[in-house]
Amino acid sequence: MPELPEVEVSRLGIKPHITEQVVNKVLIHNARLRWPVPDEVKTIETLKITNVRRRAKYLLLDTEIGSVILHLGMSGHLRIVPIEEPLKKHDHVEFHFANGKALRLNDARRFGACLWQAPDCDHTLFSKLGPEPLTDDFTAVHLYERSRGKKVAIKQFIMDNHVVVGVGNIYANESLFKAGIHPQKESGKVSLKRFQLLTPIIKDTLAAAIEQGGTTLKDFSQSDGKPGYFAQQLLVYGRKGQPCMSCETILQEVRLGQRSTIFCSQCQK
Repeated sequence: MPELPEVEVSRLGIKPHITEQVVNKVLIHNARLRWPVPDEVKTIETLKITNVRRRAKYLLLDTEIGSVILHLGMSGHLRIVPIEEPLKKHDHVEFHFANGKALRLNDARRFGACLWQAPDCDHTLFSKLGPEPLTDDFTAVHLYERSRGKKVAIKQFIMDNHVVVGVGNIYANESLFKAGIHPQKESGKVSLKRFQLLTPIIKDTLAAAIEQGGTTLKDFSQSDGKPGYFAQQLLVYGRKGQPCMSCETILQEVRLGQRSTIFCSQCQK
């Protein structure tokens, strides 16, 4: 599943091609995605896209009358192609622009979404989301206060979108290792001092992944179009049974919330 950095790189990739461009046509080839594609999506025809934003793993294409919300689901991706390029299998929704380009949502498993948000209000999907991790709203004090009395493991706590959005499995593993916090530690027992260490590490880890993903931006104007998971230098994720890069202890794996969790028993307490 695309995580926050992949979705942010998708935003950066499509934004230069469609911002301030007039939408000539909206074509819905298959409205049966995770939720039915609403008719309001077509109302942006003849209007300009004024901005391309991200909230959690959702992308918003803003116009003067509202916003189209796009979600990539498990396997979806966006690509920018010439309007005349033939459709590919699983191209479900496309937007034609006055500059001769098309934005297409391709989603083989149809867990993605194309929804509508009226102006000056938040979609119900956003109503209970926590702060964005790369903003000033995401602080150590926020994590500390939200964690008091919680017995849930710290890794599951920071992956909870009600607490903070977009800290997916890869980045939770990496951040906790860098902070020296055992992923199974009860979140309610993590001190403010340790949250003050963890919070900037989460921010830096996500920002570094987005920066690395920038090298894939050229893909958005090619026919395959998807950046996928970009090559990263990961310290623990995917390295079960290999030596820790800090102390050479063999890395272990447990399952937390049915997700692979890799850690060093010596470096993380």
